[in-house]
Amino acid sequence: FFFFFFSFSARVQHLGFSMAFRACTPKLFAVAAPLRASGGFMQSLSEWAKNASGYRKYGLRAEDLIMEEGEGVKEAISRLTPQEQDDRYFRMKRAMNLSLKHAYLPKDQWTTPEEDVAYLTPLIKQVQAENAQRLKYDSQ
Repeated sequence: FFFFFFSFSARVQHLGFSMAFRACTPKLFAVAAPLRASGGFMQSLSEWAKNASGYRKYGLRAEDLIMEEGEGVKEAISRLTPQEQDDRYFRMKRAMNLSLKHAYLPKDQWTTPEEDVAYLTPLIKQVQAENAQRLKYDSQ
């Protein structure tokens, strides 16, 4: 263990953290791929991480945490239905209010895994694809 730690810390010092992480990442993904395919351990770890992050206790969904300054996010939000936009704004406003009060929602109002679905990512991908296509045609 000591040798591994020393070797890793030497990489971090000489190559920079990002280079050391990139060097270790393929090995980590090679180990994790069979586990991810089985769905067992990695799925459990994923659910644990989502619950431990605490955003569900505020009634937020995972995609409510996406920064609006990201590429195509504002456009994707504008493409949501007015009801979805209002729901998103309400969840964020309520979470900020609860955070200021140092409180959580009652447990029966927490976001469940069934409610925590991707509603914004498909639109973001669509906007990014349109922007890439626009750049492609503009450069010709």
